[in-house]
Amino acid sequence: MMDKPKRDVVISERLQALAGMVTPGNVVADIGCDHGFLPIFLVQRGLCPRVLAMDVRKGPLSRAEEHIAAYGLEDYIETRLSDGLGAYRAGEAQTCVCAGMGGRLMQKILTEGRKKAESFQELILQPQSELADFRRFLRKSGYRMIQENILCEEGKYYFLMKVCPETDPEESEASKEDLELWDRYGKELLNSRHPVLKRYLEDALRTAEQIQETVLEKSRERSGERLGEIGAEIAWLNRALMFYGPGQ
Repeated sequence: MMDKPKRDVVISERLQALAGMVTPGNVVADIGCDHGFLPIFLVQRGLCPRVLAMDVRKGPLSRAEEHIAAYGLEDYIETRLSDGLGAYRAGEAQTCVCAGMGGRLMQKILTEGRKKAESFQELILQPQSELADFRRFLRKSGYRMIQENILCEEGKYYFLMKVCPETDPEESEASKEDLELWDRYGKELLNSRHPVLKRYLEDALRTAEQIQETVLEKSRERSGERLGEIGAEIAWLNRALMFYGPGQ
């Protein structure tokens, strides 16, 4: 049994939310572990018996090793220098966590290590950008969305996703418009009427309308295409906000 640590690690709300998505008792592979605080938290709280902390950069991995040693968790957290899933062997863990990087990079990691990625029971993902493209990639690659969350920390919105490698039967019956809406804003978030998603949509709508007004004021021949893009975005945002209904 693990000795009681001298002190508890303090992590951000974002990392706590990621930890909350992990199935307790699973071994976790943290891809892009940075300074290792999420693995430390998972082990300290008794959520995971073992974690593989992996990063492509030597500097952050070295800091992670220092932090793991400072908390006396070397027997429970193994570090590996790894480009994506390169140093991971299928079957070593049940949960994959990949968070805090661009959606395009995460897509590359999951594509290049596809067989390994599909060997996990669950993948907990938090892309920083290209959200619609990333959700579309997951859907077309045969991943089913199990759980979604969104939070706002220090003025920035974070989208968290928990998926498993199996298809979603709902998607085969959905319209193209519904699929596009889910890709843009998240089916689970919309269906649950997540209050933070509403704030995100309202903020995005205000920004889009301000941009639209600015473009109209500077109307030129080449502004038509831009206005069309903004108008389409405003229409999608308003469609998403309809999930909340009046007064919600």
